[in-house]
Amino acid sequence: MNLIKDWYQRTFSDPQMVLLLLALIVVFLILTFFGRMLTPALAAVVIAFLLDGPSNWLQRKGVPELAAVILVFIVFLVASVLTALAVIPPLIKQITQFVNDAPAIASRIQTLLLDMQTRIPTLISETQVENWLSGLGNEVANIGPKLLEWSLDGLTGAITLVVYTVLVPVMVFFFMKDKHKLLGWIGGFLPTDRPVLEQVWRETLERAGDYARGKVYEIIIVGSAAFVTYQVLGLQYATLLSVATGFSVLIPYVGAATVTIPVAVVAFFQWGLAAETAIAIVAYLVLQALDGNLLAPLLFSEVVDLHPNAIIIAILIFGGLWGFWGVFFAIPLATVANAVIRAWQERSAAEKETAC
Repeated sequence: MNLIKDWYQRTFSDPQMVLLLLALIVVFLILTFFGRMLTPALAAVVIAFLLDGPSNWLQRKGVPELAAVILVFIVFLVASVLTALAVIPPLIKQITQFVNDAPAIASRIQTLLLDMQTRIPTLISETQVENWLSGLGNEVANIGPKLLEWSLDGLTGAITLVVYTVLVPVMVFFFMKDKHKLLGWIGGFLPTDRPVLEQVWRETLERAGDYARGKVYEIIIVGSAAFVTYQVLGLQYATLLSVATGFSVLIPYVGAATVTIPVAVVAFFQWGLAAETAIAIVAYLVLQALDGNLLAPLLFSEVVDLHPNAIIIAILIFGGLWGFWGVFFAIPLATVANAVIRAWQERSAAEKETAC
């Protein structure tokens, strides 16, 4: 008990540690209880945060701040519109086609499983095949109701989507333009002496910001390369699979393995047990290998220094708390946590030296 009491008194007698802890609690409570209501503002903050890198780069090249902000914002709008026009229509078409083809795909997989069970009964038992087919049938049967539920939700949320489409870009621009004013306003609520909080903030901007921007570039590059590859191979649902392949990089290790299944299923449905199926799977694995061994190291060299288990745990925790954005920012948030722990340890070590 004395050990815990000494740790408590040593830690929370330091006003800098208390300030850091209170700031973290306030941010967590805002995201947890008001995150859904503040979704447009949070999305705008995230986008402005991502665009801050190109804007700062232009300013370092001698472009005035306002001109850099306007230029980056215009490029962002144009790129967003062109991407939406190029991706969304074929994506919706292929999703609809996939839903229509789902029973045929399930039937093809059923035939394959039954054939494998007949040929190698020692490897796959009849009970396993029955369980797999039962689960597959349930998933196929639920596709229609899930799509109907999504469409009904979409009808009620259509107005919200339109509002977000207009509101978020406007907020992004003003967050970028008035960044210093907004940060100054927030800083006005904090004590002027806040070295630990500023240390954590600087490290967050440096590491988490670079990581998040690099991850966006990685998604675009991997998704584009996958689309070209699937088109060259003549694989069906090329847009749908390339989007899935691009977003698979969000979840290290697990994402790449998970997306292998739909690529293999679609290839088998299209070509059967043929050379083309093997080529499609190998091409996908080569893409993921190039991403993991070439692209990711180039984009994230020394940006993130975390153990693989820490990354997976961060994805599970933050993804469970905040869904897609939690998954997207899991590693930056883990980096923030690492920065907090390091600042805490450095502060404690400094106090011990002072006491000695």
